[in-house]
Amino acid sequence: MTASHDDTGGARTDGAAGDAPGDGNGPARLHFIEQIIEEDLRTNRWEGRVHTRFPPEPNGYLHIGHAKSICLNFGLARKYGGRCNVRFDDTNPSKEEVEYVESIMDDVRWLGFDWDSRLYYASDYFERLYAFAERLIGKGKAYVCDLSAERMREYRGTLVEPGRDSPNRDRSVDENLDLFRRMRAGEFADGTRTLRAKIDMAAANLNLRDPVLYRILRARHHRTGDAWCIYPTYDWAHGQSDSIEGITHSICTLEFENHRPLYDWCLNELAIYHPRQIEFARLNLTYTVMSKRKLLELVRDGHVTGWDDPRMPTIRGLRRRGFTPESIRRFCERIGVAKFNSTIDVAVLENAVREHLNETAPRVMGVLDPLRVVIENYPEDRVEWLDAINNPEDPSAGGRKVPFARVLHIERDDFREDPPRKFFRLAPGAEVRLRYAYFLKCVSAVKDGEGRVVELRCVYDPRTLGNAPPDGRKVKGTIHWVSAEHGLDAEVRLYEHLFRNADPDDTGPGESYLDGLNPDSLRVLRGCRVEPSLAEARVGDRFQFERQGYFCLDDDSKPGSLVFNRTVPLRDTWAKIEKKGD
Repeated sequence: MTASHDDTGGARTDGAAGDAPGDGNGPARLHFIEQIIEEDLRTNRWEGRVHTRFPPEPNGYLHIGHAKSICLNFGLARKYGGRCNVRFDDTNPSKEEVEYVESIMDDVRWLGFDWDSRLYYASDYFERLYAFAERLIGKGKAYVCDLSAERMREYRGTLVEPGRDSPNRDRSVDENLDLFRRMRAGEFADGTRTLRAKIDMAAANLNLRDPVLYRILRARHHRTGDAWCIYPTYDWAHGQSDSIEGITHSICTLEFENHRPLYDWCLNELAIYHPRQIEFARLNLTYTVMSKRKLLELVRDGHVTGWDDPRMPTIRGLRRRGFTPESIRRFCERIGVAKFNSTIDVAVLENAVREHLNETAPRVMGVLDPLRVVIENYPEDRVEWLDAINNPEDPSAGGRKVPFARVLHIERDDFREDPPRKFFRLAPGAEVRLRYAYFLKCVSAVKDGEGRVVELRCVYDPRTLGNAPPDGRKVKGTIHWVSAEHGLDAEVRLYEHLFRNADPDDTGPGESYLDGLNPDSLRVLRGCRVEPSLAEARVGDRFQFERQGYFCLDDDSKPGSLVFNRTVPLRDTWAKIEKKGD
């Protein structure tokens, strides 16, 4: 197909965007959008070009659903040697902030993508969009309407009843041009007039019932200031901005499928370069809300500490919790691209970060609920610096030294006075191996006045450092520990799902999704102990606390006051054993 350039600055093609080929037409390894692109490349539809865009609204922080779109758009451009733009849909200044713009750019880069010099804003095209609107008016395809928003809804009709024509629908071209120019000049109050497309008030698709293209809104724009008092709707700005930038494949989520006929109508009526809009299923996760309105409500009403709260599905929240860009990209690749909406188990996302951190995170020892252990036969003034492995999955990670002394801390859960069957940790008379160290045998337990165990008295076998004892005895359990003298104090924050229900909107009569908030979504543990190597940790560093899970140093940390967020736990079979009552 040949292409030429018209006054939009983009390439002009003679054909409109067509339907996608049916599933199964391409190789099994390709998802349906890749099949469309490969067919377009085969037929030279876009002269061998693949040009996508990521078009966020700067009215909030990006979430994991946006990450899927980012990975898809940039990933397709990368796979096919094409380009991907970032274009901010900044057409509603009453809800937009520079803070959101900056955070979005930072998050895209953090995920591992770069738009090079292709950073755009819909506001870059305000003059051209306005000129396009005058062109529609000149063709008799748009008119100025005086109906209020409420009256317009009344005239719109329903899914089973056609709409009614606006009383202003038959204004002349000259009158509409005059009114539209006066709208721009600021002669009319907000909400008193709109510019509407003149399509079909009886259309089965409600989006074609004379949709609004411009509304009067006096709000200071973060880029254009007070230069404009009329702003285009997304439906008007979207297709024309794609056209101006020469986008080939305009990839949207499924809620825009019913808007595609309007996208096509506008481009066809303007007779300008016509990209192809393709819709894919948006990401839905269990125990998670993705609605910007709901996320804003959670922040505004104090249900979370902010947009970067580690319980939030925002990219900022996931970053603070310890997720890696590699794990998010891996997750997006794993769930694939589909045509139909479905809900993904949040465990798939958690498994992706667990897998990546297993490969990359240094191992350390941290005790979350310390129980004091005194080794009675270990010299009081002796300290050994024992060899520990940083990551068994990565030999190049090397090792470190951990101090071993007479007084240690272990996890309180690693001791039972009356152990159940298959409990292979410490108990009176039981023996375990201390990680990287010796066999340790519990002799007795010291209790306080309320009968709570506060200290264990133990003995060690000095012959068992890295070896089995000469008598050949074996132990089934290995536990972690931290030297009481050398360990560092830490606060640890354990996060669970923000909502109790897998579907947060699955609530009882008269309830909202907020009634399903999980009161145990955050548990703060103070007085934890971690090995001294963590004194050198920096904010954002990720670690595996052996036998505990993966943790990230939080930005609330200060010198001498470490704060760790648990990213995800390890798979722990003991909890399953205990539930069975063995």
